[in-house]
Amino acid sequence: MQQQVHFITLATADLDAARRFYRDGLGWEPLVDVPGEIVFFQVAPGTVLGLFDAEKFGRDLGGTGAPGVSGVTLSHNVGGPREVEETVALMAAAGGTVLKAPRQGEFGEVFHAHARVPNGVVWEVARHPGWLVAEDGRAVLG
Repeated sequence: MQQQVHFITLATADLDAARRFYRDGLGWEPLVDVPGEIVFFQVAPGTVLGLFDAEKFGRDLGGTGAPGVSGVTLSHNVGGPREVEETVALMAAAGGTVLKAPRQGEFGEVFHAHARVPNGVVWEVARHPGWLVAEDGRAVLG
């Protein structure tokens, strides 16, 4: 198996609220939007974030209920502390809840914040000085 992830799909209890948050609040353009079912956003070359109606997500897994999101963050790395502050403020204005205000992190040299968005997902917005994307698209950590 190749070391790749193409789809990240998250069970979403309130798909309409999630759509409004990402599309209207953050200005993301849906790649595919099927009302009442799923909305996909292109988040990187070859990678799509899918927000799937929780009930239908559970049925798709072969059961009747959907598992909750737990112990997972999605991270968005930016150029500096000011961008962390601006991005978290945008998330809050769009309906997100700030869980950790922008500050110096406890681990490494990261400056970050956390926000829970309407579909229950926790996003970290960070400036990590050791993180960058090389010209060939590889993530460089160090």
